Amino acid sequence: MALKDFDGDTFVAFIDISGFKELMKQKDGAWKALDKFYQAAYNNLKRDNTRTGMVRVEGLFISDCGIMFVRGGNSNQEKLESILLVIKKINKELLNQDFMLSTSVAYGHFKYKERIEFLGIEKNPIYGSAYLAAYLDNADKKPTIQLGQCRIIIANLPSDVASWLNTNNGSLTRVIRQESKAHYYFYWNLDESEKISCFKKAYKNSYNLKYAGMLKALKDYGDISHV
Repeated sequence: MALKDFDGDTFVAFIDISGFKELMKQKDGAWKALDKFYQAAYNNLKRDNTRTGMVRVEGLFISDCGIMFVRGGNSNQEKLESILLVIKKINKELLNQDFMLSTSVAYGHFKYKERIEFLGIEKNPIYGSAYLAAYLDNADKKPTIQLGQCRIIIANLPSDVASWLNTNNGSLTRVIRQESKAHYYFYWNLDESEKISCFKKAYKNSYNLKYAGMLKALKDYGDISHV
């Protein structure tokens, strides 16, 4: 079913497949990733949208990325909870298939307008500060978002949401941490706050091992005895 027009303040998530360019170099790698990505998004958005009259998470997906936004809801907290739960489920499904995603979430104005120009061509404009912020954060904001990460942009967050995120006592907030002036990080793969520090250490070590592996390859296959 086509998306209905939307124009208002809400939470918007920009989500894409990590390392998609590398997957395109593998035979059928990109197609497999896209198939799993679209299926996970379809399943979870469809499941979320069966709750008629309540807050709904909707989305558009093209190529290796998707834009999700929240329609309805009684509070900003409810909106953010809803989109984070969908993000968590999609990420977990892809992780089970050995694919990783990166996700940026922003709050602000978002506008979607369905407009069919003529048969065979569709023109569906997407506007708004929230979409732009989420897209730019995922694309080139420093620090660069890493594989598998989900982060919430602090700029423009409603005050009640910021207070809720700092409570650290709910099923979601206990795995959300403010780790810079610009971002909260959502550890969607964890259920307990006690695991965050160990996970971060293991995640950082994986990058160190990658560096060490490159260093070893250079030394093993190169002649550095004569400089």
